[in-house]
Amino acid sequence: MNKQDFQNLLLKIVSPLKSYYSGGRARVRLGGHAAWYDDISVETEAFARPLWGLVPFWAGGGSDAEFEEIYKIGIANGSNPNHDEYWGECRDRDQRFVEMAAIAYGILMAPEKTWEPLFDDEKDNLVNWLWQINTHDVCDSNWIFFRVLVNIALKSAGRKYSHAHIESDINRINDFYIESGWYMDGVQGQKDYYIAFAIHFYSLIFAKFAGDVFPLYAKQFKRRAYDFAQDFIYWFADDGEALPYGRSLTYRFAQTAFWSACVLTDVLPFPIGVIKGIIERNLNTWLSGNIFDNAHILSVGYKYSNLIMAEHYNAPGSPYWGLKTFALLALPDDHEFWSAEPLPLLRLEPLRSIPAADMIISHTDGECTAYVAGTHSEFACGQIIPKYLKFAYSTKFGFNVAKSTVSIEEAACDNMLCFVLDGLVLTRRFTESYQVDEDRITIEWSPFKGIKVTSVVTPTECGHNRTHKIVSDYNCTAYDCGFAVASSDSDCCTVSAEDGGARAKNNFSACTIIGGEGIVISAAPNTNIMYPKTVIPAVRHNISKGTTVIKTTIITKLGCPTESVE
Repeated sequence: MNKQDFQNLLLKIVSPLKSYYSGGRARVRLGGHAAWYDDISVETEAFARPLWGLVPFWAGGGSDAEFEEIYKIGIANGSNPNHDEYWGECRDRDQRFVEMAAIAYGILMAPEKTWEPLFDDEKDNLVNWLWQINTHDVCDSNWIFFRVLVNIALKSAGRKYSHAHIESDINRINDFYIESGWYMDGVQGQKDYYIAFAIHFYSLIFAKFAGDVFPLYAKQFKRRAYDFAQDFIYWFADDGEALPYGRSLTYRFAQTAFWSACVLTDVLPFPIGVIKGIIERNLNTWLSGNIFDNAHILSVGYKYSNLIMAEHYNAPGSPYWGLKTFALLALPDDHEFWSAEPLPLLRLEPLRSIPAADMIISHTDGECTAYVAGTHSEFACGQIIPKYLKFAYSTKFGFNVAKSTVSIEEAACDNMLCFVLDGLVLTRRFTESYQVDEDRITIEWSPFKGIKVTSVVTPTECGHNRTHKIVSDYNCTAYDCGFAVASSDSDCCTVSAEDGGARAKNNFSACTIIGGEGIVISAAPNTNIMYPKTVIPAVRHNISKGTTVIKTTIITKLGCPTESVE
């Protein structure tokens, strides 16, 4: 793809939005479902997020007169406290702070479209509206960078800004740093895509636009991004699929925003053709899927529209945050990226331990599977447990979320050990300790008071093995579950179950599980984030009071032997 191809792709994604802008152009009204913030913020979000793509498009010489007029008028009206479409006054940890970052991005990268066309009183209004981020608390996480971006944007425009906040906020971000390029997204230990498409992305934008004023910070951020890339490349399969893991997956192709920011800031941890290949293939996996509704508006979901897997902060306009990947459009026409041939991934280690991220990643046969310790915050924002606390996450199988806990089918516990007690399905809730070694992960956890489990997960050439030591105060039933296998009519799925194990196979994947009474669970529809219908091969055990040891083998590679666990 050349620059024109990327520009055309962006316009194909955002142009259908044009008919949804409000009369005053300051809001975008999409869909009917709600988020946990107010309706004004929902519409402001949908207005601001297309800027993540349009700003670099403009900065790189792209032109669309209609969008330019929309944002000239919309920014003026939205920041005008006397206008009907005013974006509103802020409070602590306000959703509007998220959207301020996109407007700051515009002031930094394309001021001729987002700042200079404003009249003096309109500029004053915008500055006053943005300034609110300096008078309220922001969430103690990647949100801190929103305030940093707003302040360096105000500085670039020659307006009042808070140098003190820039210094203190970057120092706070440094508190989150672990090692090898990895941060935590806040002090509770969460490590997911927010490290790539938030903390690293914003730090590289900071380095580009404030590196002359803060050269030591800029150098540090670039060095960390270079180091992070050595691990993050393992999150991508050969065909472009990226690892489905953690929250905010509805941002979809934001998975490659980190790589775009690297190219934009001349951070090249790999040959530029390799980076271009990652970006292009990932975009192709999304565009060949079912991610738009009938009006070609990005839906909330992953591989298809799906509110079951959504977070409480996923409003109708939220998915357009993924346009951050188009940061590369700011590159000049003669940049080597545009003429580079997209190259395949480098030859990667078949198994890579990433202790800083609490995971081991298997990269074999062009696919990647992450075996995770299961660290997450107490931020209960929707399906947190299935997004972080499974034993494995796969670019081929995706993962399931729970529809309810009243049946094994609605709990949809792929890659989990779940217990049925008093009619409820219980999965891991508490992680007491864990250890990530080079070849295995050991986790001590509990689904419920009175049940304690020590699980050892060991990747193999054919899949992985699990050993669970269960200490229970109850008689109950346990299911050790394998990967969810797509089972729609076109998938041609076949299943089998017997004493000893179970198997599900379709025309592109298979999972066999060995080590107990075989059962195939028909997961409730729309619980898997990639496939609307799935089945889960599992083994069932009767657990008695006291100590029970379960050994399970999971096989996902075709051609491997299916011998019982001794």
